[in-house]
Amino acid sequence: MSEDSVRVVLCAASAYDRKYYFNRQFDRLPENVKEELHILCVLFTEEVGGIFSILFTPEGDVEMETQCDEGDLLYDDISGGLLIKEIRRKKRELFEALSVYYRVAVLKQDPGQLLSETDEDSNEE
Repeated sequence: MSEDSVRVVLCAASAYDRKYYFNRQFDRLPENVKEELHILCVLFTEEVGGIFSILFTPEGDVEMETQCDEGDLLYDDISGGLLIKEIRRKKRELFEALSVYYRVAVLKQDPGQLLSETDEDSNEE
C-alpha cells in the first residue's frame, strides 16, 4: 500500500474494552472539538456496539466507519449505518471544519482556496 493511500485515524472508541483513542497528532485541535469527538465516539459504541472510528482520507475528507468482532451477536449493523448517516447530517459543519484543518495543517494546502471551495459548496445547496 502506498503512503498516499493511507487513511489517518483521528479518534476511535471500542465497546469491547470500553476505551477511547485520540490521535495525539491532532492535539492542537480546540478542547471543545476534542470533547465533542470523544462524546460522539463513545455514544456511538454504547448504542450500536463494536468499534467506531473517525478517519481522514488521503485527500483530507472525513470518514466514519464501524466494525465488530466476528461472532458479536449484540452488534447492530443496521443501526450503525443509520446512525452514521444521522451523525454525518447533524455534524456536517464539524466534519467540514476538520477536513479544512487537516488539509491545511497536514496536507499543507492553501487555506484561502479551501475556504472559497467550501463557500461555493454551501451556495450550491
